[in-house]
Amino acid sequence: MTSEKYTFCRICEAACGLKVTLDDGAVGRIEPDVEHVASRGYACIKGLTAHDFRDAGDRVTVPLKRVGGGYQAIGWPQALQEIGARLALLRRRCGADSIGVYLGNPPSMSFLPPLFVSGFMTGIGSSKLYHTGSQDCNNKFVVAQRLYGSAQLQPFPDIPRVRCLIALGSNPVISKMSFINLPQPLQQLKAIERGGGRVVWVNPRRTETAQQVGEQVFIRPDTDAFFMLAFLNEVIQRGGCREDLIQRHMRGFAALREFARPWTPERAAAVTGVSAASLRELVGAYLAADGAALYCSTGVNQGSNGTVVFWIQETINAITGNLDRLGGCLVGQGVLDASGHTVFDPALQPDLARIDQVPLVMGTTPAGLLADDILTPGPGQLRALLIVGGNPVLTCANSQRLERALGALDLRVSIDLVRNESARDADYILPASHWLERPDIPFLFMSSMGMMPQPWFQYTDAVLPLAGAAREEAWILLQLARIMERPMFNSRIVQRLLSWAYGDGASAAGSQRVLGLLSLAARQGSLQRLRAQRHGRALPGNRPGSFLGKRLLTPDGKLNLAPPDLLALAGRLEASYERALATRDSLRLISKRERFSHNTWTHNHPSYVKGERCTNYLYMNPQDGGVRGVRDGDWVRVSTAQGAVELPVRLTPDLMPGAVALPHGWGHRRADALSVARLAAGVNVNELAPDGAASLEPLSGMSPLNGLVVEVVKVRAPDEPRRPGASLAVSA
Repeated sequence: MTSEKYTFCRICEAACGLKVTLDDGAVGRIEPDVEHVASRGYACIKGLTAHDFRDAGDRVTVPLKRVGGGYQAIGWPQALQEIGARLALLRRRCGADSIGVYLGNPPSMSFLPPLFVSGFMTGIGSSKLYHTGSQDCNNKFVVAQRLYGSAQLQPFPDIPRVRCLIALGSNPVISKMSFINLPQPLQQLKAIERGGGRVVWVNPRRTETAQQVGEQVFIRPDTDAFFMLAFLNEVIQRGGCREDLIQRHMRGFAALREFARPWTPERAAAVTGVSAASLRELVGAYLAADGAALYCSTGVNQGSNGTVVFWIQETINAITGNLDRLGGCLVGQGVLDASGHTVFDPALQPDLARIDQVPLVMGTTPAGLLADDILTPGPGQLRALLIVGGNPVLTCANSQRLERALGALDLRVSIDLVRNESARDADYILPASHWLERPDIPFLFMSSMGMMPQPWFQYTDAVLPLAGAAREEAWILLQLARIMERPMFNSRIVQRLLSWAYGDGASAAGSQRVLGLLSLAARQGSLQRLRAQRHGRALPGNRPGSFLGKRLLTPDGKLNLAPPDLLALAGRLEASYERALATRDSLRLISKRERFSHNTWTHNHPSYVKGERCTNYLYMNPQDGGVRGVRDGDWVRVSTAQGAVELPVRLTPDLMPGAVALPHGWGHRRADALSVARLAAGVNVNELAPDGAASLEPLSGMSPLNGLVVEVVKVRAPDEPRRPGASLAVSA
């Protein structure tokens, strides 16, 4: 029997609507939902093949316990009781902070799993929640706290109406833009130009997006802070500020102006490679547009000064009158707005990690401290780690060291679909749910923060039943909390209610009940009503003028343009500038997203790694290759002070001279339980990045994963045999 179900994807912020055709209960095909209120028939290859990952032969569908050198299938009661008892014992003997959770991206794109992880950690009283935010976006949370009063107040470009968009470190055609719901990105960006607007990409690489829409401005890697500061200085010098708005709704402008004064376009040009004339022309276009927005994404966030860049970007959008206006930047309001519950108080001392007193961000510990937390003796030493839908062995900096550190834990539990590198020697592996098996509403960025140029809401039932004995992450954490006698959210009432809702966890009924209550609380109606709107529901549009003077959560209700700790952080810029000058002739490494790759999990699908896609490559400008005697296809050694990897080269003029690019998420040589990925080649770029407190950006705790100075040396031509004993990845 054939039937159709409608749902939405939970891989990235685009959350594209999908139509799933079922044949006798199995997925026959997945297609874009042409009637979806937001995506309107758009979806990427990853969403359209989601069922292949759900039904993969390597999927874990029963709880596994490590016994000797292998794994033994066990039942849920035994697995939960043994894990819960060991966690409870560790908590009694070593304290709550001896237990940690690493939360990966896949479950974070659903609404309930992150909520239940937070509730679990609150219940046991541990501060050791490690999240991928410290690898790609904590800088934005830190800045929003200081400027707006809450990390959940995040402006985004009003793409449908903006007339001048200047974007740094972004590639929407491949990654769909971050911190904004933007399905059909190419069509929406082309519409800006069709309407007479302008789109500019400031990036060391002419990306797949820049090849199809807009203009390219090359910038040397990790010099975005100097570009942005010169942009700010030029805006002020031209009198491009809205004095009336600044007086009414902002404070700190005098300090901001003084801070920007030394950063002229000429001074910035010496390290950015963007000429003073080009920068001034961009400032002129930005100021002349009837609605303009500066926007930066992951390529900037992961640099050494990502927090400063985002701070200055936000101040420019604000002082020019482009914040809280149509065609500029808007601040949405989710149907489950929680910003009032996450107010930042600058007068309070931030919570600090035990390793070198690094600040926590939104209650999370930087992942760049994970190895140190395991290996450093003393109170709060991490002894047990639950890895929920993540693969830190490949995604964290200095990943080889982290892999060794994980082996020193007293207890390691992986809650995932497969036994990936991070689960390779776990004590227990618990089979988690695929997003096709979960009921859902749009995740935090949309439902709680309203980060949608065109707001919408949708409820989806689970499309497929849980495979085998798999269980939802929410249920697993709920049971562990019960066994540990540490109730979720530190509330016995909440624990009892959730236990009633979820029962034995063998179906989606528990999450349906919770989501039904949340939908009612959000005034979106019952699940029955939402099910009838199977293509989603369009919500009222964002209202300009609803943020400044109304929803700011700073102590005085004003936008803080010059927070003291951000000014102090910017004191590092002079030294950073001198390093940039000294390394102008060095190669700097950036990351690169790919259509047939997504973080670490897509390489176990045969069609994603077939032919030339069986490995990642180092991308390099032909001029840089010529200087080093490197031709297309040659093998090179890429090294930093931290480590080295060897892989083949692809020469391309799309990279500016002095920049090289290496896609992340590869290097599955130790994934012995992944039948496809372990046969693919490729190297892990994060073996080149340092970890530890000294390497982290001080306020955001983010690891430097972009802009690393590297050496590239040819090791062999493509037709030469590999040196005896040489591996695809080597330690420096």
